[in-house]
Amino acid sequence: MLVNPALLLVFLLAILLICITPGPDMLYIVATSLSQGPLAGVVASIGMAVGMLVHTVAVTLGLAAVLAASPVLYEVIRWGGAAYLVFMGIQAWRTRSELAETPAAADPVATHRVLWRATVTNVLNPKIILFYLAFLPQFVDAGRGHPTLQMLVLGLTFVVLGLLVDSVIGITAGRLGRWLRRRRGAGTILNRIAGTVFIALAVRLVV
Repeated sequence: MLVNPALLLVFLLAILLICITPGPDMLYIVATSLSQGPLAGVVASIGMAVGMLVHTVAVTLGLAAVLAASPVLYEVIRWGGAAYLVFMGIQAWRTRSELAETPAAADPVATHRVLWRATVTNVLNPKIILFYLAFLPQFVDAGRGHPTLQMLVLGLTFVVLGLLVDSVIGITAGRLGRWLRRRRGAGTILNRIAGTVFIALAVRLVV
């Protein structure tokens, strides 16, 4: 097996938690689905997945080139990634969920526009690239060889699981939105759990 099974299990649990934690992508999908229906929510999820695929390919190929060219740059990326993960963890702990305050759009939008807007929204988010740089290498087993291919497989796994989770969220966004408006603290709890995971990953990255 190309990817270490034990690391893969930890990776799946980590990305599942990340995928279900309220964030910008979820806010966009919920708002789109609330105003345009389940189909638009699924299309928006596909757009987000396309954007993640772009990030996966870019980071995998770019990081491989950096690692091959300069160990110094690798250390800079490693420590920078750890610092960014700590920053994300602190922000997650300090930020209350805004999911219940997301306004629904009033006018219907064509399906191809929903797809395009979701894709562009995700591609133009530079934090995803920084997160990938900090996150994916931690689950690469150097002893198995082919680190670039391992990162690509891990990235594609992230994309597929994210698409599945986002699609479910898109289909059930109306009910989910009503539930979260009644229980505003749920999003905050998820944010704090995610913040703890981010900080723990930062510690693992530097140690």
